[in-house]
Amino acid sequence: MKNWKFVMASSILGTSLLLGACGSNNAEQGNASGSGEQLEGQVTGDGSSTVAPIMEGIVEEYAGAQPGVQVTVGVSGTGGGFEKFIQGETDFANASRPIKEEEAASLEEAGIDYTEILLAYDGLSVVVSKENDWVEDLSVEDLKKLWVEDGTTKKWSDINPEWPDEEVVFYAPGTDSGTFDYFNEVILEEEDLVSAATLSEDDNVLVQGIQADPNAIGFFGFAYYMANQDTLKVVNIGGIEPTHETIASGEYAPLSRPLFTYANNKAAAEEEVVYDFLKYTIENAGEMAEEVGYVALPEEEYEKGMKDLEALK
Repeated sequence: MKNWKFVMASSILGTSLLLGACGSNNAEQGNASGSGEQLEGQVTGDGSSTVAPIMEGIVEEYAGAQPGVQVTVGVSGTGGGFEKFIQGETDFANASRPIKEEEAASLEEAGIDYTEILLAYDGLSVVVSKENDWVEDLSVEDLKKLWVEDGTTKKWSDINPEWPDEEVVFYAPGTDSGTFDYFNEVILEEEDLVSAATLSEDDNVLVQGIQADPNAIGFFGFAYYMANQDTLKVVNIGGIEPTHETIASGEYAPLSRPLFTYANNKAAAEEEVVYDFLKYTIENAGEMAEEVGYVALPEEEYEKGMKDLEALK
């Protein structure tokens, strides 16, 4: 497979970006999708920016297998992706958290049945600039003290009096992001995020902001740290560094989490191009996850995903 770590690091995945599959320069790879025939049609998805690096790689590889299929994937955040999924605008929704009860209820009301498909594991990574030479490790309690809005101006010296008496500069995913939701649940415990934070659904905006300021701190998916580790420093949480091993084992707690895509059952059952793309996604998600910096699932999880997909036909 291509070096998708480089692709991800060098591309800006804005909220309006469409990851379009164009097979003109990949057709020599032949039909690798396993459908046994060349297909034509369109497949549309939207959702998590955390899942985007995996899906971008899969879309590009799929173009070589099925150059007649146009796959477009928006990056509007997990919440934004579910909104479009509920409206019937997309065939699948990428998510960095499980579907919420209210989202599932809205899908039921809209008459849309869906199937949850696990793609990979992520370790939500807390990062600072390489120029920050004082922070190496933070506890969950430290994170909460930093990130919960309490009406005060946050300074590094609030956490450790030996640290600089400088105001902390915060960068965080936007409120439509599943990463925001996950951090809110396990760190903030549903309290308000610090109001001074710069929010963006585009993780590359967060990366650039943190790189440029030694007093900055932020969080996003592990792959974005891996792609920018030359200019960012990851912070250990409770003495545990996020690595492939600690994420896969769950030792990097509580910030290890699964990544998903949600398939529209009717689209997968009735449209061969949708079924074929989702099948290709499950077959290649593990390898692509490792390519871009996430952690592949145990093989039995992909086998389960394939059985769930096949049951829709």
